[in-house]
Amino acid sequence: MTGTGSHTPRALFAAEQHTPELLHRFLRDLEDCDTTEAVWLRLVQLARSLELPFVDYNVASSAPTWDHMLFSRTSYDSRWLHEANQDPEVMRWSYFQGHARHHLTPILLGLEFVEENFHLPEARVGVLREAARRGLRAGFAVPLRVHAPPQVGLIAFLGDHSRRDMLAIVKAHGWVLHVAALSAHQRYMTHFAHEFFVRNDISEKQREMLALVGLGYQDKVIAEKLGISVSALRQRMHNLMAKAGAHNRAEIAALAMSAGLLPDPQRALDPDSENVLLQMDGTDLGDDSLS
Repeated sequence: MTGTGSHTPRALFAAEQHTPELLHRFLRDLEDCDTTEAVWLRLVQLARSLELPFVDYNVASSAPTWDHMLFSRTSYDSRWLHEANQDPEVMRWSYFQGHARHHLTPILLGLEFVEENFHLPEARVGVLREAARRGLRAGFAVPLRVHAPPQVGLIAFLGDHSRRDMLAIVKAHGWVLHVAALSAHQRYMTHFAHEFFVRNDISEKQREMLALVGLGYQDKVIAEKLGISVSALRQRMHNLMAKAGAHNRAEIAALAMSAGLLPDPQRALDPDSENVLLQMDGTDLGDDSLS
């Protein structure tokens, strides 16, 4: 699914069909999503098919406290919510801050479940009342983790449901929503990293420079490889840092890694290397586990 257009789904093996049809249909479609937009549209489509039209998707960076939001995406106009969250005392009691940062278990949320969750101050309960007035009365949210160092996120599916009706939806489709959220998040973040250069209008030449910085080369060597002067290189570096929002060389190097321009440092740099960690329960491989 490369966009909103239709496609012919691939046939499933019999062994792939031992999950709810709604789930394996979603996962099969997700295989064809090659942009963040396509992943998002498919996730919202799934939620709406279960009468959960309001989808929240929030991800924070790997800052020590996970306070720096990487992005926030919703299937509805959520400007009123962002305005409410400008108050730190309101934001700190959000389900993202209060639950997703610390736990991996899905959670029921919204005004209908306010008595079943951690204590919320009146200001936050007021936000839930406003959400309920707008049709976000109850929901099911899935905490998310991806990358190393990890990022933290939360996908919430909400609708205008009573507690009883929401429990019925979760009982029937909670497994589907949980797996769908985890799989969509992984797919979305892969494309999100690849789309960084398009979002920030970074040219092929700047991308090449970014990779060389990430590999640890000094300015003189990078300039020679690019066939430019050191002063021209530093000007390009300044422009790149401005586009990317980086503040120093270390952040540029980290960006090269997160954007997929460099090999994983935990993998052998030599493609012919057989350095593999081999572990087998019931055996004592000792140091021989590293060949």
